[in-house]
Amino acid sequence: MAVQPPSSVTSTRPIPADDPHRQSTLARPEADARLRHVAVAGNTYTILLAGADTAGRYCLIDMHVPPGGGPPPHRHDFEETFSVLDGEIDVTFRGATTPVRAGETVHVPANAPHAFRNAADRPARLLCTCAPAGQEAFFLEVGIPVASRTAPAPALDAAGQAALKAKAEALAPKYRTEFLKL
Repeated sequence: MAVQPPSSVTSTRPIPADDPHRQSTLARPEADARLRHVAVAGNTYTILLAGADTAGRYCLIDMHVPPGGGPPPHRHDFEETFSVLDGEIDVTFRGATTPVRAGETVHVPANAPHAFRNAADRPARLLCTCAPAGQEAFFLEVGIPVASRTAPAPALDAAGQAALKAKAEALAPKYRTEFLKL
């Protein structure tokens, strides 16, 4: 049985006119001082494209994940795709763990429980696309600003870690995210 494209793809409606108010965006994560880098859950995330750049359609985040890094189990009501540029991560999706290596991409549908972890002995670099946009705002609100794409997360004592975790849990509902106890 052939899979049919969504009806929006096969529509005979004309393509809308160009919107001259929207501009292209060029992100240079190693050199662009305008890009924001934040430490989140021990990782460093660089916001390459925010919802403001894409009319809210998606955001694009450059993720530097050190050995042992990765978010706790969670789920959210938006689509998320990870393309591994360098290194590898173990992605746990609905309880099953799969290694994802450089050159590979994994898509996580909305609402599905998932997590990832860098189980290797060197950093991994991922591009993360979330659609629609919004996850970048969560990272910017909960994260700690750092100087560059590969800057390490600041060392936090137990109280600092607990405060950051509490902040993330308090903000999660605002950003359509739920942390899971697995």
